[in-house]
Amino acid sequence: MKNDHSELAAYYAQCAGNLEEAYRQPECQDDLAELQRRLGETLAGHRVLELACGTGYWTRYYADAAQSVLATDINPEMLALSKAKGLPADKVRWQLADAFDLQLNEPFSACFAGFWWSHVLRQDQERYLQHLRQQLGKDALLVLIDNVYVEGISTTIARTDLDGNTYQIHTLPDGRRCEILKNFPTDSALRKRLAASTRDIRILRLEHYWMLTCRLK
Repeated sequence: MKNDHSELAAYYAQCAGNLEEAYRQPECQDDLAELQRRLGETLAGHRVLELACGTGYWTRYYADAAQSVLATDINPEMLALSKAKGLPADKVRWQLADAFDLQLNEPFSACFAGFWWSHVLRQDQERYLQHLRQQLGKDALLVLIDNVYVEGISTTIARTDLDGNTYQIHTLPDGRRCEILKNFPTDSALRKRLAASTRDIRILRLEHYWMLTCRLK
C-alpha cells in the first residue's frame, strides 16, 4: 500500500529534535505513566514491529519486556535519535522503512504504532489494516496509542475535509507553516473502523491519550 505522505515525513524530519517536548507537559504525566506501564505489560514476550518509531520515546518502555523489536521509521533523523536512546542491542534493531509500504521478510507476533493511526486517512484505514494483515499474518497483536483532542491544550483543528479527516496547522522550526492530517476518533468510530479486520478490540481512553489493543483477523 502506497500513499503520498511526503509533507508529513518532511514535517517530522524537521521537528525531530523537538518532538519529545509534548511529553513534558505537567498535565499529561499521570496518563503517560499509565500508558508506559501498560505498554510494557502488553508487549511482554512479543516479537514486535514498531511503525514510525520516531525518537524511540515509546520503544524504551517496552523493549526490555519484549522478546525482540524491529523499530522502523521513514526518517533517518528519527532513527538516529532512537538509536541514541541506548536500548539493549541484543533485542532492538532499527530499519529505515515506509509504514505505508512495508516489505517484511521475518515473523512478528505484535505491531505497535504510537501516534500513527491519526495520520492515516479515514478512507484508507480499512485498506491499511489489510496491508498490516498481509505483512504480519492472522492473530498478530496490534497496539495503537494516540492523542485525545483536549480543548485549550491540543493544537486547534484548522479544517475538516469531505471524508471527515481533520487537519492542524503546525509551525516548523524555520517559521514555515504546514497543514498536517491529525484525526481524533471516538471509541465507537475506532470499533466501527476496525471491526471488519480485527477482533478482541479493547480501548483505554484517558484524558489526553487513548490506547487500543486488538488481534488481526
